[in-house]
Amino acid sequence: MKQILHIRVSFLVCICLLLLVIACRNTPEQISVSTLEVRNLTQSGAVTGGKVDATKPGIVVSRGICWSTDPTPSPVDNNEKSGGGPGDFFITISGLRPETEYFARAFAITVSDTIYGEIVSFETPGFGTLTDIDGNEYKTVTIGTQTWMAENLSVTTYNDGKVIRLVTDSLIWTSLSSPSFCWYNNDEEVYKKSYGALYNGYTAGTGKLCPAGWHVPSDAEWDILAASLGGADVAGGRMKEAGTSRWVRPNTGASNMSNFNALPGGLRYYDGNFRDLGFGAYWWSSTQLNPERAFFRFIFHEESTIFRFDNLKRIGFSVRCLKDK
Repeated sequence: MKQILHIRVSFLVCICLLLLVIACRNTPEQISVSTLEVRNLTQSGAVTGGKVDATKPGIVVSRGICWSTDPTPSPVDNNEKSGGGPGDFFITISGLRPETEYFARAFAITVSDTIYGEIVSFETPGFGTLTDIDGNEYKTVTIGTQTWMAENLSVTTYNDGKVIRLVTDSLIWTSLSSPSFCWYNNDEEVYKKSYGALYNGYTAGTGKLCPAGWHVPSDAEWDILAASLGGADVAGGRMKEAGTSRWVRPNTGASNMSNFNALPGGLRYYDGNFRDLGFGAYWWSSTQLNPERAFFRFIFHEESTIFRFDNLKRIGFSVRCLKDK
């Protein structure tokens, strides 16, 4: 009987010692987490991070940032992780909404607990504005290191005051080799506000289409945009307006997390016909392949990719202006 009692006591002592070891391994004194200040704030993103101090590096399984519009964010809301162990780390938050207050904090996860840093709050800025020579006003958005128009251009006058040639006749359009523009289906009243104008490649390459301080983006500058949104394979979805009120189903991958607000304004083909309204968004670059062809970008309703092609300058595409550096 005494032997059984001794075994039970020894067993209880072992359990207590084990619990004590576990508790000591995860005491707040051994792990501290702090949240770094928020910087590089845009309408859709921000950079923040944290600092993890731990006496035993292996005790921190993972670490990261969580954020929410709720004052007490947790990884269940939104989170991005950055490895494990002690040290400083920085994370880019994306997919934010303009003019919205957010709360964020760093966290460290151990085998048995989640330890948080202090909560910091920040508010995303609203859209900027840009006015062209005709008096049309556009929203602008900062994405990564670039500032873009968040709407398609609809100007009918060059920034030097000269009027851009409007061509409605299909036969004339097919033979163009000089700058011109049109409205989808030749209907300014219906299509201007949402989709802007359609410019041929000769117009996009004049260097006089965008307001002063802005320009038609080059092929390389479109590449920078795609890279800042996670690469061409996903950037299209992150640029497209969500839902199917203007995009034809299924509008694959559309989240508009960049606030670029891409709309399917279609195109005017070199034969003079209008196509793809609701199905695709097309924008010229300023980079030409040769005197007759230039590069452009394209997003389709069934893809999350933003595609790169070249085509005849006689075609009419939309234009987004990019702010000069």
